[in-house]
Amino acid sequence: MKIKLGYFLGFACILIMMFSCNQKPVSKPLDSVDILINNEDQLTQIIIYDVFTPPVASRIYVYSSIAAYEAIRHLNNAPSVAEKLNGFDKMPMPDKSKKYDFTLAATKAFFKVARNVKVFSVDSLNAYEKSVYDNYKAQIDPAVYEASVAYGDTIASVVLKRAKTDGYFISRGKAKYLGSNEPGKWRPTPPDYLDGVEWCWNTMKPMVLDSASQFAPAVPPKYDTKPGSTFYNLVKEVYDINKNLTPEQKLIAKYWDDNPFVIEHAGHMTFGNKKITPGGHWMGIAAQIIKQEKADPVKAAQTFALTSIALFDGFISCWDEKYRSSYVRPVTVIKDIMDKDWMPFLQTPPFPEYTSGHSTITASAATVLTKLYRDNLVFEDSSDYKYIGLKRKFSSLSAAADECSMSRVYGGIHYTISVNTGAAMGKQVGGLINHKILEQSENK
Repeated sequence: MKIKLGYFLGFACILIMMFSCNQKPVSKPLDSVDILINNEDQLTQIIIYDVFTPPVASRIYVYSSIAAYEAIRHLNNAPSVAEKLNGFDKMPMPDKSKKYDFTLAATKAFFKVARNVKVFSVDSLNAYEKSVYDNYKAQIDPAVYEASVAYGDTIASVVLKRAKTDGYFISRGKAKYLGSNEPGKWRPTPPDYLDGVEWCWNTMKPMVLDSASQFAPAVPPKYDTKPGSTFYNLVKEVYDINKNLTPEQKLIAKYWDDNPFVIEHAGHMTFGNKKITPGGHWMGIAAQIIKQEKADPVKAAQTFALTSIALFDGFISCWDEKYRSSYVRPVTVIKDIMDKDWMPFLQTPPFPEYTSGHSTITASAATVLTKLYRDNLVFEDSSDYKYIGLKRKFSSLSAAADECSMSRVYGGIHYTISVNTGAAMGKQVGGLINHKILEQSENK
């Protein structure tokens, strides 16, 4: 009896082990908002790894985010965003005879577009996408899965058709921009003297702007190094602030640096330090607002799409002026006429000074996010925490944009007129987006 019982218990244990081994892994519950946020975060990590320039990063975000929204909007029959933008074909509608998971469709559309506009670290992307799709396969009907993936694929194809004609591929063949030795004009800056980045970005097809120069600002002050002149006072202001930076000002400058590839020099060693782009920082802020305000899936996708549009058109508008005025950077002038050993607190990025890119795109994004949510929205920004270990609290989105703008003066890389003018231009871009996409929908 003891022997039979032993055999029975042993056999039972083997059966239990075999049964356990054949079980599928427990799938995670599917939450649409979490999936949308995780998708954007995965894209941000890839953009950081692949070291795209800020304007190019904004292009990846905008097409991917628009594709996701156009798929998921059918959860509550929300209006198309793409049909209000420049150059998009009409978006395909879902087949009423089929059932869909529109979050899955949005994910498929998002990553198909991201792959093709273009990211390079596909191994990381493949692993992430597989985990998402496997999770869906374990939880939804196969017919719904196939229909959803197919629908997302058709959305992506329409978005990519627009991307192929936006001027990006033509811009890749342009000659280098090396600036000029003419007084007051931009020339490559220390320590690495790199050529100008994305100098023909104003040839890109905007999403809402009539043209890159729609909100062209006033001509910057005339170059004049005579003490007491407007230009000299602007330069002297940057120099004086940087010579007397407070700990708080240094923290603010570092917090908003968002330089995607800072080249560090230590003795004879040179190495690159990868960080989030300015656009990536604001896509992260958008994600935090979505969580904090408990946005539904369609509102979440809309938030990402409109924020990315604000960034994309903001860069086009700003870069149009940068390479038209080709204004000299503070570090060049200060070294020439004030202090040959001076270096700014932050590393000067490789493109002309006027206007400030950070100021333009952050004001544009903050204007759109404020319209989507509300004025005086208190929040804590931790979007950059895993990259630089810092968080900051703000009384509103506009307060965050204002601090970001001034951080460029603290960093020693912009004049105050350039950050103020850039912020004003960004508010105009954001206001136009609000009018064309949000306000006109409200009035229908």
